[in-house]
Amino acid sequence: MRVRLVEGGSLPAYAEGIRRVYAEVFSAAPWNEDPAAAALYVERLAADAERPGFTAALALDADSGTVGGFATAWTTPTAFPADRSYGHVAEALGSGRVTAWLCGALEVDELAVAPGARGAGLGAALLRAVSESAPDGRCWLLTSVHAEATLRFYRRAGWQQVPVPIPGRAGLVVLLGPDHPAAAGPARRP
Repeated sequence: MRVRLVEGGSLPAYAEGIRRVYAEVFSAAPWNEDPAAAALYVERLAADAERPGFTAALALDADSGTVGGFATAWTTPTAFPADRSYGHVAEALGSGRVTAWLCGALEVDELAVAPGARGAGLGAALLRAVSESAPDGRCWLLTSVHAEATLRFYRRAGWQQVPVPIPGRAGLVVLLGPDHPAAAGPARRP
């Protein structure tokens, strides 16, 4: 498997592989999504590719071109969104931290590696590929406290959890990238 950046307009050629990996990863615990959600994700991905700063990386088998994993990211708008889980994040962190830490930063939206392709460093390579262009190292993501293996992965990669609980049933947490200016200082204080 090799990891490469892919332009948003090229993603439809890999849609079936992305759908398959998404279903394998996110229908399992702790996510437990309906496998049909994978098709909805692929549909959403087409719109996401139009976002400012969008970047995507794929882990592809060198011989067959089979997708073994993917990651996507984009620039968080300066007017922080209120849809999805953003409203809960804004409520927990407050407008000052949201503006300083997240707005204009690179947001890693999804990262998934097929179970059969794990253990070869693909997750770390995908994460580096989509986050290396983060402005001034400002990169962040949301995940669930229930995803213990996922949290361990990000911590090994140097990401730091903001110690502020995000309201809602999902048990979400904000992680700041290893080079995020707030990760070394204010992120450690609630």
